[in-house]
Amino acid sequence: MPLIKDGHFVADDWSRPVEGEPAVAGAKLILAFARLEAEASDLIEAGHAVGVEITNDTDPAALEPWFDRLALIVVPFPRAADGRGFSIATRLRRLGYRGELRASGHLIADQYTLARSCGFDTVEISDAQAARQPEPHWLEAEHAMSLAYQRGYGPLRNILGARWAAQ
Repeated sequence: MPLIKDGHFVADDWSRPVEGEPAVAGAKLILAFARLEAEASDLIEAGHAVGVEITNDTDPAALEPWFDRLALIVVPFPRAADGRGFSIATRLRRLGYRGELRASGHLIADQYTLARSCGFDTVEISDAQAARQPEPHWLEAEHAMSLAYQRGYGPLRNILGARWAAQ
């Protein structure tokens, strides 16, 4: 599945291990939330970077005790019209999560600026979605706006901040 960072398709160095199979030494592993408490501490001690993939009804506060040990949180977008992932990302950033935040699923390039302003660093889409919206669409979306209306967590400054800076 293609991974988008800063509008570009990039290689994904994270893997989702199959339960019961040994992980490659030093691998970056994405665990389901249910496996996090059971296996994460041992995997971290073994030298793995650990991430978690949550569901879109997971309470972000449940991850707070793990923030300093998680390198990645994957937030799903199971349907194009399901925007709960944006709210989850905003809450995770407000709670203090500073690691990589990834949106995964049904996102389109038109939603990229919103995803970035909510705190997402990367977006993971299906191969079919990448065929419909190749890299130039995402790169154009990355640069479509230079200022945002609201304060956010992405690279855009907000309009009020720009006005204050100009004074």
